[in-house]
Amino acid sequence: MEDNYTVLPFPRARRLITDIGWLSRQRNAIHGLLEIDVTRPRHLIHAHRKRTGEKLSFTAYLAACTGRAVESNRHLHAYRDWLGRLVLFDNVDIATMIEIERHGKRFPIGHIIRAADKKSFRQIHAEIREVQAKPVEDQEAGRLFAFRRLPGFLRRFLLWLLERDPQRVKRLKGTVLLTAVGMFGQGGGWGIGLPSHTLGITAGGISEKPAIVEGCIEPREYLNVTLSFDHDIVDGAPAARFAQRFRELVESGDALGDI
Repeated sequence: MEDNYTVLPFPRARRLITDIGWLSRQRNAIHGLLEIDVTRPRHLIHAHRKRTGEKLSFTAYLAACTGRAVESNRHLHAYRDWLGRLVLFDNVDIATMIEIERHGKRFPIGHIIRAADKKSFRQIHAEIREVQAKPVEDQEAGRLFAFRRLPGFLRRFLLWLLERDPQRVKRLKGTVLLTAVGMFGQGGGWGIGLPSHTLGITAGGISEKPAIVEGCIEPREYLNVTLSFDHDIVDGAPAARFAQRFRELVESGDALGDI
């Protein structure tokens, strides 16, 4: 008996994803898996919601911590130009996905938090909520639609050419990638994203585990985080120092300020 099946055209919107995957394979990436104790910041966020009714964005909190951690070593979000030189940017522009709801459906859209290292958690939180309430129209949408219609070899050549222009790359995709895949599911787990930036941070799930705190066993909440670095630009030692600094910032809850 012959099986039934359906043939569908490959969505043009997915073409850009396959092109980014091809481009990402040109990077020599190294990855680090972290378990970060987020008990304190999550307690502060939950306490604030119970007290005021306001739901604070955990993605905004991670973005604020990322900006502070990167500003101490600008090589972590540097790009190479067409002459092979490193371009070190002053501002940390964080590209992330923000979940919005339209017509009863939830889906993520891309957004770049400009100069995240210069903004407070409150400012980043307000920016994310503004995007969720009224997403900003992408000024490049028309060009992007036309780009997806080009033949594959031409799209990839243009993307390769674009990667040699750090200033334009920064404008189009930021300098750091923060992906919070944990918002789409429950429980722990790591995710490894495409190495499309010099530094990529993938926040996975959150799990509860027993831990020894001041000699006593108590339940703690741990966030699974994957750090991805372009090894052509970032060596192991500065990557390890960034991981330690990022962990300290996230676990402390200091970036929340006086919420």
